[in-house]
Amino acid sequence: MRIVRSSELPAARPTTEYVVADLSRPGSGLGRLYHRVRQAVIGHPLQTSQAIHERLTKVKALAVLSSDALSSTAYATEEILLILVLAGSVAYRNLLPIGLGIAALLAIVVFSYRQTIHAYPQGGGSYIVTKDNLGTLPSLVAAAALMTDYTLTVAVSISAGVAAITSAAPSLQSYAVEIAVVAILVVTLVNLRGIRESGSIFAIPTYLFIVGMVVLLLLGFTSWLGIGLHAHPVHNPIPAAAQGLTLFLILRAFASGCTALTGVEAISDGVPAFQEPQADNAARTLLWMGGILGTVFLGVTVLTFHFHLVPSPNETVVSQLARSVVGRSPFYYYIQAATAGILLLAANTSFSDFPRLAFFLARDKFLPHQFMYRGDRLAYSTGIVVLGLISGTLVVIFHASVTALIPLYAVGVFVAFTLSQASMTYRWVTKEPRGHRRTTGMMINGLGALTTGVVALVIIATKFLTGAWIVMIIVPAAVWQLLKIHRHYERVSDQLAMPSTGVERLPLPTAGQSAVIVPIDTLNRASMVAIEYARQISADVSVVHVADEREDAEGLRRRWEQSGIQLPLTIIESPYRELVGPLVRYIEQQQELKAGQLVTVVLPEFVPAHLYEIPLHNQTAWRLRTALWTHSGIAVTSVPYRLHD
Repeated sequence: MRIVRSSELPAARPTTEYVVADLSRPGSGLGRLYHRVRQAVIGHPLQTSQAIHERLTKVKALAVLSSDALSSTAYATEEILLILVLAGSVAYRNLLPIGLGIAALLAIVVFSYRQTIHAYPQGGGSYIVTKDNLGTLPSLVAAAALMTDYTLTVAVSISAGVAAITSAAPSLQSYAVEIAVVAILVVTLVNLRGIRESGSIFAIPTYLFIVGMVVLLLLGFTSWLGIGLHAHPVHNPIPAAAQGLTLFLILRAFASGCTALTGVEAISDGVPAFQEPQADNAARTLLWMGGILGTVFLGVTVLTFHFHLVPSPNETVVSQLARSVVGRSPFYYYIQAATAGILLLAANTSFSDFPRLAFFLARDKFLPHQFMYRGDRLAYSTGIVVLGLISGTLVVIFHASVTALIPLYAVGVFVAFTLSQASMTYRWVTKEPRGHRRTTGMMINGLGALTTGVVALVIIATKFLTGAWIVMIIVPAAVWQLLKIHRHYERVSDQLAMPSTGVERLPLPTAGQSAVIVPIDTLNRASMVAIEYARQISADVSVVHVADEREDAEGLRRRWEQSGIQLPLTIIESPYRELVGPLVRYIEQQQELKAGQLVTVVLPEFVPAHLYEIPLHNQTAWRLRTALWTHSGIAVTSVPYRLHD
């Protein structure tokens, strides 16, 4: 450990010692093996100060934050056709108008979110924007809808990627679920390595897909003009009508095609991940993403209509299009590989945004505090792991079927779209000065809120019986649970708060036979009870705190000095965000200094009112108690502070 002397901290008093922890390494053979395997899989730990170097360039951000939106071009047109072919060739003619309508909607959403990026350069996710303008309850609806959408994005993207693989290799169809689960595991592990490294890895498949689709579209249109490998492709027969053409059926097809817009909000959510100037870089990346997405989607839709391609359970529409244009040439397999690659890695967008949204919710006490934890590689590890587990479960339940998962899809994202754009419209009306900029902003975001709201209603109405009802239950249930968690944390905070009248002094007891160390997380009622207990049993009492960042340490130091507690405080700065390791090493060092004297560690530990509330807390005391269990000469005492309901 590196000790920072008080001369280096002018504001510090002699009773305050500042310590910087180095990266602790396990002493046992099994521990060292686990440490090496972890570093091989996840990578070497990064210091908190290195976070600024983990930001993304526009090139990497386009790959990381746009892969979901771009990958939807591989199945959006097919989802439209799955509905239209029910009414035969008469309905098939509506493919182009529906495609144009979705492209126009995409343009509205992209320009609406550009407004959001410039208004919220610190990150304008639907939750943040809605909370700032419309209040807590609407923001929780947006958050629950987005979390549902992010989870389904992973399941749908991975399942679609597996479908692309099995289209080229039909013998693998019976292993679709296993392939999907392995793919989710791989994406989870790569994201645990950090956002910049995942961007470097995932950029290649994204750009291979973009280049491949542009070349395929060029070959397709030249083939249409009578030039190319297959100048006169055979038109596929359209199945006989199973039902009549109705407005409801057209709306169903439109709703299914709106899956092309999922992921558009990711860049707005991820502005903090960009290099400086963050807002400008994010806005430019959003325009590039919108242009590429709109071009590829419309191109695939037009060529699909020209070649009269129809959905097949054994082959995707993109596979049929490539086969119609270039046959079973090497380029066909390139397209299938690139499509499978971006679909499998499109889940990365959710792995970037879900943990960040979970962090904001945990910061505001709506999710367990574990979601605020950043792992060795500065990624929000808890959110990444939870997203991987839930999406993997969905893939198993729905047998990696895109058709089975799609009815649940897009409901959440359009609800979030609507709330975000309505919030921006409200902001222009109530918080911005009159002028041309305000009028333009109101028109853009107002149109965005209106169109996405109508689309959300259409999706709910047309997909309700085929699965959207599940999402309509999940979102309110999630909001209820978020509120329950928040009430618990507020109750805990109220009961642990220090009295405004100051700290009650107790006389120092007679010196005991044991040195006492009290680790604290913050200065609250629970820690004060533990400190007073320590003073009752020994005159040799010291307090220690582990801080992730210098600002947090300085905040505690100031509160400590203001409290007037006449005990030494040692602050350990942990650049790698490790807690238990630095504490154990500090306690071991203190024991060595005491020349074998018994050292007692007094742990503050508050007890929730209900057993089901225990998982909402980090269990730091239990972890430290377990780590010190085998240390001779160290006694561990827990001082419980019981909370009431």
